[in-house]
Amino acid sequence: MSDDPAYFLYHSIGLYPGKARDMAAALSEFSHIWGAMDDAQWPQVLERRGEFLDLWRALIDAPEGSLTSAENVTTALFSILGGLPEQTLKEKKVLIAADCFPSLHFLLSGMQERLGYTLHTVPVRQGDHWVRDEDMIAAWDEEVGLALLTFVTSTSSHRCDLETLIAHGRRMNSLIGVDLTQGIGIIPFSLKEAPADFVISTSLKWLCGTPGAGIIQMRPDLIEVVRPELRGWFSQDDPFSWDLDAFEYAPDARRFEHGTPSVLACVGSIPALRWQAAQSDLLNHNRALTAKIIEAAEEATLPLATPTEETMRGGSIMLELPAATDPVHLVNQLRDQHIHVDCRGRILRLSPGAVTRADHITRLFEALKPLI
Repeated sequence: MSDDPAYFLYHSIGLYPGKARDMAAALSEFSHIWGAMDDAQWPQVLERRGEFLDLWRALIDAPEGSLTSAENVTTALFSILGGLPEQTLKEKKVLIAADCFPSLHFLLSGMQERLGYTLHTVPVRQGDHWVRDEDMIAAWDEEVGLALLTFVTSTSSHRCDLETLIAHGRRMNSLIGVDLTQGIGIIPFSLKEAPADFVISTSLKWLCGTPGAGIIQMRPDLIEVVRPELRGWFSQDDPFSWDLDAFEYAPDARRFEHGTPSVLACVGSIPALRWQAAQSDLLNHNRALTAKIIEAAEEATLPLATPTEETMRGGSIMLELPAATDPVHLVNQLRDQHIHVDCRGRILRLSPGAVTRADHITRLFEALKPLI
């Protein structure tokens, strides 16, 4: 059984067949470049980082020059907040749902006093597992300077109605950002169909990339007025200009860069992004497996903590464990059987992807019987 692990952790770290081999080759190539006794290191690794950015632009239909890398979604959001014109947020509200990625909420909460806005967190209704779109809209008035939307949540796999929410935000004259992290790579997303003002994401999870390979993408005309306070030598059009009195922001998304970029993470993620771009059936595979999970959960009388409607959810299925079940014990016992899942409290998170098969689901629920 150890040669055939059942893997359900795409909400955390995504895998694809041959990932370790491909990543090792990419990082080995980087080592040879970076360890060479010549002066070609930067040109070569920046060229590879450029491929990382091109793959991301193609993935989300982003205009050229509107996207760059970031260490993670939190630093990406910090760079954006610290660069917006003062009147954008001062004495206004920033809107976010309570089921957002907590790290982003921590950042927004900590910056509200300095930037002069009030953070408004839309709660999850009693008995629900996700924030309803209609509650976001009800809280979204003309005082909202910025709304940060979560494409797909990490605790319920709820997929928000971006088209409706963005249209409402336009009527309120709000700035609109989207955290793509939990949906990108399994749920199609295009800036042509969901024209947010900016998006942030990581290359982990369904994209199967490495930590440290996040992105910032922003509407080109908005980039022109943003002046990130987190800036450095790579924020310039020419990073190798060291004239201390002649700093000038790059004319495109490169202005969101600052110190030396994390090129290693970008290089390590390129094989996964190439692989993902070549696939055509990932969502169908996922939908077949999630339907099987839902059917098995009903037989096991495990309530869904995820929307039943496909158009309202991402690639994960979350289940509510009985009150008497010890989630830590359950995860450990399944791991001993080479079945890999995780829990957030009593919410069991199951995310089947490219390396997951239907018989893995059968094994999972057979193993769950004595544990619940």
